[in-house]
This record gives sequence, C-alpha cells and structure tokens, in this order.
Amino acid sequence: MSKSKAIFASRLCVAACVLGLVAACENDPTPIVADTTSLAASGTKSGNGSVASTNDYRLGANDRTRITVFGQPNLTGEFTLDGNGVVAYPLVGNINASGLTPKELQQAIASKLDPDYLRNPSVSVEVLTRRPFYVLGEVQKPGNYPYVTDMTALNAVAMAGGYTYRARTTQFYIKRLDTSGRMVKVAAKPETILRPGDTLEVAERYF
Repeated sequence: MSKSKAIFASRLCVAACVLGLVAACENDPTPIVADTTSLAASGTKSGNGSVASTNDYRLGANDRTRITVFGQPNLTGEFTLDGNGVVAYPLVGNINASGLTPKELQQAIASKLDPDYLRNPSVSVEVLTRRPFYVLGEVQKPGNYPYVTDMTALNAVAMAGGYTYRARTTQFYIKRLDTSGRMVKVAAKPETILRPGDTLEVAERYF
C-alpha cells in the first residue's frame, strides 16, 4: 500500500470512530416528534396574531396561582404548585392540579368545597407566574430561567449567556411532556417558541 493510500485509510478510520462516538452520544431513547401542538397551550400568540387565552394554559409544577373564593378571604390567596403539580388548599387538602387548566382547577376546588363547607362557591383561578424553563448543554450559563411570554429558543440561549465555542448552533432540541404526559423531543429552530417547563438542549459539535 502506498503512503497516500495508507493516510487516506487512516483518515477514514478516524472519521468512522468519530461518527460512532457521535451516534453513541446521541443515542437518546426519547422519541422525536413534530411540534404540532397549538401555541395556545403556552398562552402565546396564535397564528392569526391574537393572544390565546390563559384559560387554555395547562398547569404544572412550580406554577404560582391566585385562587379567589368570593366572600371567603380565608380561602383566597396565592398558592404555588409543588414539584409534583399538587396544590395544598385550605379545608380540602391536596389537589393534583398538574395538567389542569385554570377553569378545571376552579371546578375541582368548587366541587370539594360544596356541600361540606360552602354552598355553590364562586371560585376563580389566575396564573400569576408560570413555571421556569431550562437550558442545558453548550451554553455559558446552563440552568433554569423564569418564563417570558413569546420566548424563542434563540432568546433562551441569549438568557443563558450565549453559546460556548463547542456548541452546535444550527441544531438543538426541546424536551417537553406531551398531552399524555410522555417525555418527547422536538427539533427546534432559533424562532421556535418555548413553553413553560421546556428544556432546551444545545448539543456539542464534533467537527
């Protein structure tokens, strides 16, 4: 074998090894799905430019709410869902609010209060602060950040201090729970809108 052929074969071997490492590193069993869920779930602008109602928002861990029961100051106040999406509410105890809309939580509270404590209570639920989102991988400051309406993937990277020199800036993923509670990955673009609780993953480039 000539020297040039030997060098070429050696380079092919190295490239194959690197590609093998890439495949191993990206061997994440989380299924990749299309981002087809309505933006209304995050309370962001819909396709026609109007702002979706926050009544369509699905509650989750670390969301902070204000629950009001008309004429009952002792049952009115601010309540934060714990890490399991449970809210501890006076008189009735723990309520699993994860995945509920504010309207559904209103109904759940009202049904627990009536008839043992109040007759036909008037309950309202307002979302004060939505749960944070997370940025992991090749950014300067990985961690969790407070959610802001209309936050894009590029905005999230900027909040995390920008890319590292190793970052793959043209391809990254968002991990989130789908409507059935399954963890999925969504291929993200810089303009992709994040939702509360999302995890943006910025991968490392290999070349």
